[in-house]
Amino acid sequence: MLIDNFIEDFSKTFTDLNQSEPWNITNDLKNIIGKMMLNLGDDYKIENNIAIHKSATIENNVTIKSPAIIGADCYIGANAYFREGVFLDKSVKIGPGCEIKSSIICSNTAIAHFNYIGNSIIGRNINFEAGSIAANHYNERINKKISVLYNSQIIETNSDKFGSLVGDNSRIGANAVLSPGTILAKNSIVKRLELIEQVK
Repeated sequence: MLIDNFIEDFSKTFTDLNQSEPWNITNDLKNIIGKMMLNLGDDYKIENNIAIHKSATIENNVTIKSPAIIGADCYIGANAYFREGVFLDKSVKIGPGCEIKSSIICSNTAIAHFNYIGNSIIGRNINFEAGSIAANHYNERINKKISVLYNSQIIETNSDKFGSLVGDNSRIGANAVLSPGTILAKNSIVKRLELIEQVK
């Protein structure tokens, strides 16, 4: 499952990771971000293992827990909450009241407002409308290990925390839910209120 097939030039930003499974990346994201931070230029302000590009806009009452990298021209709305390792590429918009956990959000993507994105890799030029969720955990199941469906085959992740891999130019409608382990190709459309559950 080459991530470059879903997200253009992913491996140029995350060298050595294109051969890695997406759930292994999100589970190790704290270490990955920590290593990337060592190579950032002086156009970033770095404090307490949090790197924020000097061109980024961050509104009031935003909580960013380390580690995190916030790229150039990003916008983070009031009361957003980042934890457990977050990477925002260039020109990402995170609306008010969003929670982002252990996730990579690629360039020119907008997470509207009141969204939850957990343990996910979200591609370029994607829009999540208000209230849409990338869930990362099977609260309702006894066996919480997450499987994914890819090329008509079920792959065991051996992880109980993984959200979604969403390909470039996709659109996620308001109040839609991507169940844990969702894999969306480029240009996918998820309707408002739709539940995506690829492995039942």
